[in-house]
Amino acid sequence: MPAPDAPISLAFLDPGHFHAALALGAANPSVRDEILVYAPEGPELADFLALVESFNRRAVRPTAWRPVVRHARDPLAELVGGGKSDAVVVAGRTAGKLARIRALHDAGLPVLADKPWLVGPEDLDHARRVLSGPPLAMEMMTGRHDTASAVLERVVADDAVFGGFAAAAPGAAPIELGSVHHLAKVVNGAALRRPAWYFDVRVQGDGLADIPTHLVDRAQRLVAAARAGRPEQVELASARVWSTAVPREVWQRVTGLSDFSAEVAGDVRGDALDCRCNGELHARVGGVAVAMSTRWDLIEPPGGGDAHTMLLRGTRATVRVEQTERTGFRRRIWLAPASGAAAPSGALGDAVGRAVRTWQVDLPGLAAVPGPEGIELVLPAASGHESHFALVLREFVDAVIREDPMAEQVARTRAKYELLAAAIASARR
Repeated sequence: MPAPDAPISLAFLDPGHFHAALALGAANPSVRDEILVYAPEGPELADFLALVESFNRRAVRPTAWRPVVRHARDPLAELVGGGKSDAVVVAGRTAGKLARIRALHDAGLPVLADKPWLVGPEDLDHARRVLSGPPLAMEMMTGRHDTASAVLERVVADDAVFGGFAAAAPGAAPIELGSVHHLAKVVNGAALRRPAWYFDVRVQGDGLADIPTHLVDRAQRLVAAARAGRPEQVELASARVWSTAVPREVWQRVTGLSDFSAEVAGDVRGDALDCRCNGELHARVGGVAVAMSTRWDLIEPPGGGDAHTMLLRGTRATVRVEQTERTGFRRRIWLAPASGAAAPSGALGDAVGRAVRTWQVDLPGLAAVPGPEGIELVLPAASGHESHFALVLREFVDAVIREDPMAEQVARTRAKYELLAAAIASARR
């Protein structure tokens, strides 16, 4: 490890997912401009290098990364044996990812790894190992840098506004989270190309392995903010997965391949691939009931993007979050008096007004506006989702330099993967 004030040497291991390149979407003075890339020749490496070069060439806030590619038949062995890196970024196929993370961890290298980490319970021993102690193994969790998430954590933490999570009722979990994503989408202004293995749930993981990593993380943070329980205590109630049919023309558009690959041929039904990428999960996090669902649609709507919904039921207020076509794919937050709340509706408005004036110190531009759907929390201008990957890299590098074990977050991550492994096993049965 270099001196505390010197930038670290960062390596990328076989970067097969565009999230790896997005981590380099902004300059980082704590990282050397020369980055090492250990990967075989192929389209995934070419796509990574092209996206990094687009950051270098852009007119606004260009970067100056200098990728040095180390071609090898065994990139992992060359990286571990080379001794030239202080930390490693891993983003690619899920199958085997935790084994690679473990090899890096056992070699003494801190790892920032994109989600998902596991395909199923067969990977859990590796997860337990890399999360058992230093060096740091950290997830690429962008939601922690989202402005809306910061506001919501303040809302549930304020007893005068939210009042703590309400008791669960049939069909009404105190935390409900949902999301819709798209297989064909635009990233950094260009159509995204996904590798063929992304559609193979044996390699990428099914609908419970992928997006629920974000949803469980979000629930853990909300429970922690509300001081409702210990977020590392999780318990599975039920889980299921279902499929999205991917027509041949969408496959061709996203992968650039003329036909379905041999690896997924067994999942082709007629002229479409049966991709088990959707999931639903019911659990308790810190004793709070949580309902989560995620779905993958085919093509991103014009002018749109991913959709997100959230419902938080408190004893004083109900919080509704929506980012859909109805809201112009802009995140909006409304608060309304909880059903049966003892205080009159005007009391909620007063409490929200007082809270927002306090929160504006850290969130200038935040405002509370009464309307027909409740009190809307108007969010300050915020950076887009793609920019959050560079913030995650900065957080990781800072922790590595400070030798911060991030013990609390590591414990939550371990609990999350224990839950997801159990959910995947349940759904398989």
